[in-house]
Parts: sequence; structure tokens; C-alpha cells
Amino acid sequence: MENRPTTSTDLLKKIQPFLVKWKVILLCVLIALFIGYMHLRYADSEYKATATIKLKDDKQATKLPSIEQVSSEGLFSNGADKIGDEIEIIKSRTLIENVVKKLKLNIRFFQEGSIKVNELYKNPPLTLSFFANDSIIHKVDTTLYLKVKSKTKFLLFRNDGTTLIDRDESEGKPHTFGERLKTGFGDMVITPNIDHFESKIGSNIKISINPVIKVSNSYQKKLTVSSDKGSSIINLEVQETVAQKAIDVLNQLISEYNADVVRDKEKVVEVTSAFINNRLQAITEELEQVELSAEELQKRNKLTALGSQANIYLESEKQNEAQISNTTNQLKLIDFLQEEVNDDSKASDLLPLNVIGDPNVSQITKTYNELVAQRDKLLKNSTEKNPIVVNLNNQIAAQKNNLQNTLNNMKKSSEITLNTLNRESARIGGRLYAAPTKEKELRGIERKQGIKESLYLYLLEKREESSIRLGMYSPSAKIIDSAYSSFKPVAPNPIIIYLASVIFGLMIPIGLIYGFELIDTKIHNKEDLTDLLDIPYLGDVPRSPKNKTLIQKIDYSPKAEAFRIIRSNIDFMLKSITGRSKKLFITSTRAQEGKSHTSTNLATSISHSGKSVLLIETDIRVPKIMDYLGLENNSVKGLSDFIVDNSMKPQDIVIKHKKNEFLDIIASGTVPPNPAELLMSPRVNQLFEYFEDKYDYIIVDTSAVGLVSDTLLLADHADMFIYVVSADNIDKRHVKHVAKPLYEDKRLPHMTLLLNGVNVNGSGYGYGYGYGYGNNPEDQKKWYNFFSKKKN
Repeated sequence: MENRPTTSTDLLKKIQPFLVKWKVILLCVLIALFIGYMHLRYADSEYKATATIKLKDDKQATKLPSIEQVSSEGLFSNGADKIGDEIEIIKSRTLIENVVKKLKLNIRFFQEGSIKVNELYKNPPLTLSFFANDSIIHKVDTTLYLKVKSKTKFLLFRNDGTTLIDRDESEGKPHTFGERLKTGFGDMVITPNIDHFESKIGSNIKISINPVIKVSNSYQKKLTVSSDKGSSIINLEVQETVAQKAIDVLNQLISEYNADVVRDKEKVVEVTSAFINNRLQAITEELEQVELSAEELQKRNKLTALGSQANIYLESEKQNEAQISNTTNQLKLIDFLQEEVNDDSKASDLLPLNVIGDPNVSQITKTYNELVAQRDKLLKNSTEKNPIVVNLNNQIAAQKNNLQNTLNNMKKSSEITLNTLNRESARIGGRLYAAPTKEKELRGIERKQGIKESLYLYLLEKREESSIRLGMYSPSAKIIDSAYSSFKPVAPNPIIIYLASVIFGLMIPIGLIYGFELIDTKIHNKEDLTDLLDIPYLGDVPRSPKNKTLIQKIDYSPKAEAFRIIRSNIDFMLKSITGRSKKLFITSTRAQEGKSHTSTNLATSISHSGKSVLLIETDIRVPKIMDYLGLENNSVKGLSDFIVDNSMKPQDIVIKHKKNEFLDIIASGTVPPNPAELLMSPRVNQLFEYFEDKYDYIIVDTSAVGLVSDTLLLADHADMFIYVVSADNIDKRHVKHVAKPLYEDKRLPHMTLLLNGVNVNGSGYGYGYGYGYGNNPEDQKKWYNFFSKKKN
């Protein structure tokens, strides 16, 4: 079977359940909009502040190398990785904690109003002074509530979770400003700010003190740090309930980051300066001893005019002595640096830089220091088990081993050179064997003195270089745009809130309606019934007020029009029957489906057309027809009495309707104990045969066929069976289980379906009944005139 294309009718059918409930959907949308309005009214506005910085590339600057430069042999040699590392440093808890402490963001002041609570950030009305250490205050988590009674007094309330607006003043404890208050975290003093920022009398002040780590974690989530790929520009963004606070946070964060970078850069210089100072102290002591020995020797041997005696030394000996001095200094420095490398008791693993003039040693030392600094920076927010830290430790160990090997090789080479120079010096000295022994001794002392002096001057020069280098470092972050805010709220956004409210207001009712439609198994309209059963459809009857159960002769109501349509359909379907009564049997699946209501109104409608109608009530178990017609039923003889009493004639049980000459009724009669056996009596056949040619229509109200078998006992007398189905009342599965076998097995002759109690507004039949052809005493109200009144 080919798929039929979707038409506008199909689309209308799908959205019909939602259109029917448009009032509910509209109400939900209005409620959602009201909730959105209340949210905007009471929610705290948030303001966004932004800042932009540029990370400087020290390789392109004229400054000394910094620890941010990562060696090409290291793990983070890629520039993009460097930017990512710096972003993580900016967002680190350590820096943010410094910002919180500097700006005292862990202490906040609020002024409570009748609608909102406003934070007083820049110029708080009160000042708190604590006697406890900052380390204790930074861990306090409490809230203080106070009410200003005068310029000198205030009331202090307990924190019981309610606002000051809801509290009685008798609950507060009176205090004086400047009084020393005892608290669980130590004593403190509350003093008011004077002049423009002082608190107004009667003000309700809330003081919130939170742990620094808690506030820092909050700002870590609020802070957004981003950078475009391949760019050294970093954008910082934060949202706060106070615009100025957001600005201060970003500016202070940039300041803390720059200070942290400078501290890292200066750490290597400080280590180098400490090393040089220690060595200078040792060399100074050694030099003093040498000078003292020379002085004592000269005094003891009365050696004078040493300058003139120096002319006897050969020029070659001078050069040799200079080389011996340089080599000896080199060995000393190598020993010093080896001691520093092998010293495991130091507080820092950093090594002095540029102590030995060898470029290879300087490069290895610089690489080693940068790796150590990188590892120490990661350890601030990590542990030794971090894979990156482990990798860096391996690289540090490799560089340290490389440095030790290089120093050992240099030491061996210098020792060989020194031995060679000493032998050369001994050879030259042998030529001067004739010189006085005391002068030769003085010469040895002066040589040692020269060596010590040159080493001393060298260390002084390096110390000065370190001092100069210490003051040369500048921050790594260049501020392109300092923190800025437009002071316009960015959240909550009214447009987004109202749009979300509308969507939320639509989704809930539509979702519920759709869910109910999915689980709904009731029959509601013609389509539900005809899709379920392939049985001829006679018509449907709209739902009507309970006080209007019976239609009138002059009646423009939808129900009256519905029965006129059904009457016409019956005439068409039974037009082949002539010369006798047309017998219509009416049944249903179960009770309370409007079977008797349909029988009574159908008989009334046909009688109004001038046709004679006999209405027989065979539902002798639960008779209702007499009640619908407003007739007495207690003392009336009926069908059951006729069947039991053979002396009675059919005309004896006929009741003439006083207001309708074309309508006669046969009541059910006395309720018997055995209705099914009673209806099997031959007297029933006699009854139908008697009235066969006396009425145009015989309408029989039978029992519910899904409950008892009474109806099946009378089925052979029917020309048409009208199977009444109650809309919005009966389960599809129940109807199908009962009606389908009856129709397929032809147990109910000429079976048709009638849908009763259809909700005109919800059935999909927007046109309804009583469409106003002719003189309609009541104007029909359109859907868009929902709030209008009927015209008189």
C-alpha cells in the first residue's frame, strides 16, 4: 500500500489536541512569564568585566633569560603549550587566593531591603577589626546580622537562616560601636565608617565571612581565560554581582601574575648571589692569611725594594705564573660548583649561573635551572606523582649528571694543565737557583697572594652582575586593556528569561498533552471509532448539559440537530422497508454509555417528524426511559408483566405520551428475578407481531450487550442495530473486543455505530451542530469571542 502524502487535514488532526487545550497552554505561558518576571525582579544582576594582556617573549627582549623560557630539549617546547601553561597558572588557586586575600573578598557586606539584598563592596558602611591571626580568619565561615540603632549603637542577631526583615528587634543583643565583641573565632571590633558612607539609622546589615579557599574555588569557576591558537594575547573575563568588584578582581589577578613571574625569575639570581657571597667570605679569609704571611716574612728577613728585585725574573716566568693563576682559579671554581651540585641539604635545587666562564657549563646550568623552576611551579598545584613532574625530574637528573661529567672533565683537564705549568715554573726557577732563598720564599707567597686577589676580584665582579640582573627583570604580562566593565547587567538577560519562560510555558502543557495522548486509550471522536472498527457509522451526538436530556420539537441545539441527522441517515439506510414498522434496536458495550438517552431522544426526534413511534424498554434490569420522559414508572404495567400474564393483551401495556401524540411507550414493567429466561418467552414474538403494522417505527432500548445476553435473545426482530459508544468514557480495547466479533459474526443485524457525548470543542468538529440556518434564537459564539457575552 502506497504511503498517502500528508495533507492539511492530517496536520490539523495531529495538532487538534493542542488547539483544543489552547486555554490551558496560554495559562501555562502566562504563569511561566510571571515566574520569569518575578525572577528578574528578585534575582541579583551580574556584570561582566574583561581584560586583555600579552605575554612577552623574552627571547626577543634584551633582558636575561627567564624561567618561562623552556628549553628546546624540554617537554614544553611548543609555543602554544607555553600559552596554555600560562593560562593554567593564571587560573591557579594560589594566585586567586592571593587576590581574595589582598581585596578581602572573603568578607562581604550586604544591606537588606524589602525586595532585594544589595552588596556594599567599594565603600562598606562598617569596618571589622580582628584580634586573631589572618590564618584563623581566612578559615572562618559565618554570617553576622546587625541593625543600626544610632550612630553609636547597634543590635547583633544570631544566624538562624532568616532575614532581618522577618525578625523582631527583641531578638537582637545591643552593642556599642568600637566595643570588643567575643566570637567563636576570636575577638573583634566593629566600627562605622563616617561621612558619606556611614550607615543610616535603621539599616539592616548582613556581614558574610567565608573561608578563603571556598571563595577562591568560586572565582576559579567564574573566571574565564582564553587565547586564540597561535596568539600570545590572553583574554580574561569574570562575572560578578558588583561591576567594580569584577574590575578589581581582574586587575589584581594580573598584578599577582606579574609579581609571581618576577619572583620566579629572581629566584635564580638570589641563589647565585648567595653562592658568590659565601665564596667571597672564604676567599677573604684566605687572602688575609696570605697577606699576613708575606708581611711577617718581609719583617723577619728584612726584605725591601722588592720592585727592583722583580726585574731579575724572566718574562717567560711572568707569563707562566699568570697561566698558573688562571688555572688554579678555574680549579677552585670547579670545586666550589661541584660542592654546590652535590649538596643535598640545600633548600632549593637551583644552581648558581655563569660562575665558570665555560659556555657549555653555563648552558647546562641554565637548562637545569629552568627545568627545576618549571617543576617547582607545577608542584604548587600538583604532586610528585604527576606524569609531567616525573618527566621533569628525569630531565633534571639527566642535566645534573651531564653537569657533573662536564665538571669532572674540566677538572681533569685543568689539573693536567696546572701540573704542566708547575713543571715549567720549576724549570725556570732552577735557572734562578742562585737567588737568595728568602726571596724565593717571598716570591711563592706573593704568587699565592696574586691568585687569591684575582679570584676575589672575579667574585666581586660576578656579585655585581647578579645585583644588576636582579633589578632588570620586568613583568611578563603586558597589559593591553586593563579591566573594563560597561556597568550594564549581562545576567539575567530579560530577553533570554522571557524567551525561556515562553518555551518552558509551552513545553510543559504540550509535553503533558502529548504524553496523555500517547497513553490515552479512550474513544473521543469519529476518527477514533472508525479507525478502530470497520462498521457503518450512523452519526454522533454532542455532549449536552445534564438539565437538557430531552430534545424539544422546536429546538436549535446541537443535540437536536444531531438527532435530526441520525433520523435522516436511518431513513436512507432503511428505505427498502415498506408496509411495516422499521424496528431499531439500541445497545452498547456497557452501562452508562447513553443507550437509553439515545433511544428516548431518537424516538422523540422521529415522532416530531410526524411518524408514529413505539418506544419499547427491554432493559428490564436497569430501566431509565420513563425517567427521561418524566413519566411515572412505579405502578405502570410493562413488558415483563405482559410476558408473565397471559391474560394481558399487547395494547394493555401501551402508554400514550400526553404531550406527543405520535409517541407511545411500553415500559419495562416489574423487575423480574430472571430477565434472560423471561425474554425467551414466545410472548415476546407475539408482541412484535402485534405491533408490526401499527407504527412507522419501533425503537427498542435493549441491555448492554457487553454485560448480559438479553440483547442477543431479541436480535432476530431488529431491522437495524444502533451500537452506542460513549465518547471520552470507554476504552478502545473493550469496544473492539465486544463489537468487532458481533459485527463479523452478524449476530446483530444491520449493525451501525453511534458516538454519544462528543465534546464539540475538543472533538475536531469545529463547525459543531446548530450552524444557524434559519431563525436561531441563540447566536453561536465563535472561538475568538471567548471572553464576550452572548447577545440578548
